[in-house]
Amino acid sequence: MPTADLVVTNARVRTLDPRRPYASAVAVHDGLIAAVGDRADVRDWHGTGTEVVDLAGAHLVPGLVDGHSHPVWGLDMATGLDLSEVADLDGLRAALATAEPTGGWITGHGLDHNVFGGRPVDRALIEDVLGGAPAFLRLYDGHSALVTGAALAAAGITGPRTFAQRSHLVTDADGRLTGHLVEHAAMDLVAAVTPRPSYEERRVRLVELLSAMAATGLTGAHVMDLGDLDLVASVARETVLPLRLRFAPWCMPGDDEAALDELVALQSRAGRHWRVGGVKLFMDGTVEGGTAWLEQPDCHGQGTEAFWPDPKAYSDAVRRLHRAGVRTATHAIGDAAVRHVLDTVEALGHGARLAHRVEHIESVPDDTPARFARLGVIASMQPPHTGYTRADHSDEWSVRLGGARASRAWRLRDLRDAGAFVALGSDWPIAHYDVRAVLATARAPRGAASARAGLTGLQALEGCTSHAAVAAGEAHIAGRVAPGFRADLTALGVDPVDAPADEIAEAPVRLTVTGGHIVHRGT
Repeated sequence: MPTADLVVTNARVRTLDPRRPYASAVAVHDGLIAAVGDRADVRDWHGTGTEVVDLAGAHLVPGLVDGHSHPVWGLDMATGLDLSEVADLDGLRAALATAEPTGGWITGHGLDHNVFGGRPVDRALIEDVLGGAPAFLRLYDGHSALVTGAALAAAGITGPRTFAQRSHLVTDADGRLTGHLVEHAAMDLVAAVTPRPSYEERRVRLVELLSAMAATGLTGAHVMDLGDLDLVASVARETVLPLRLRFAPWCMPGDDEAALDELVALQSRAGRHWRVGGVKLFMDGTVEGGTAWLEQPDCHGQGTEAFWPDPKAYSDAVRRLHRAGVRTATHAIGDAAVRHVLDTVEALGHGARLAHRVEHIESVPDDTPARFARLGVIASMQPPHTGYTRADHSDEWSVRLGGARASRAWRLRDLRDAGAFVALGSDWPIAHYDVRAVLATARAPRGAASARAGLTGLQALEGCTSHAAVAAGEAHIAGRVAPGFRADLTALGVDPVDAPADEIAEAPVRLTVTGGHIVHRGT
């Protein structure tokens, strides 16, 4: 009989395995769970090389997973000034006035749309405090940015451009470029000329970031972009990745059959604790940017167009990927966008059940939750996003949608009660990666969603474990503490199911194990 690499004892194990819901000890061998039970059940797994960890009564659960994150691409997104705490225009101007340029540029991220107090996002509001320096400031939604005239000039932009996707350079009534860049294609024009960290700097930052994520209890992340696979593969050869990363490269409007074939071929790329698994598509943008696809226009008369100028082309791409056995995840925030994705999956037939997912789902009509359940489409949602809204609906998201749609904010509980699978995540760097905050805000949504019932403690835990496994097509190997499953484990100082939500947000993380490797030890 082989011996265990790791034995965890004196734990309060919540396995999420219906065959044995609770236990006190777990043995791990070769990256997999070898035995689950009490001390007697793991006694024979002890050997001279076995590491034994006494958890002293800590609560052990399946490894927590972020169902939607950008830990590699986010290294470029989250550069420069952290503007997430800036509350108003005066605060923004003060932060920029004292900022130190990097490579001659001032960059920032996490800028809240509400900072502008309902005014149009315009470079004229900040240029006078920058001393002529080019600036590139990402708004928190990740789908828009504010840049200065010097930045536009550096990118050679002198007027509007035409894009294959729903993207644009905003102009005012006089045709002047305001510096507000909406959606990825527009932002990429300027991002391409901004300073970029060196390869070595990015490698160091990646390890630091993944280690910090593991310190919150995370053992994995569904990465909703291609990231930099060469960087990840290099780091994974040198050390153990603290998180298991599953990448979904983007399929964008204009991608032809050859591009789709390349996406299918990418699915074979993998290494230790990382792999490509799925494809990410976009059906719309964001409410605040006016690019969410809505059944009815928003308060500015915007939001009536899909991200794909030809929505049928999106459906054709999903159909082709589905035939090739590739799972898809589609960004869909507005009600029309969500409806079109569900229509597309329904047309694929019963074989599409639990193979496709929708990301974000910020406001949908009453009939939609049951449709997710009936079609077997996974809902992937990010509870911390509710913090960008306000309970009185005075925030930009709520104002844009109007009262009726704002009252349907983030229907987490409705989706679960309807029988849908709901995977939970942070969308870092859009919101902080701390998975404890994901669990807490899933139970106690904030802002416009605060009037709605949150998830139960068990439902929230499942959203970061067993339901996340279903979303990745890995329910047979992940999301439970059971023999033969991956040895991805998280130990917390409080019970993530029964403790109050505010205690979960501050819970001590006693141990994080990824693939049988201890990647974080708490005190």
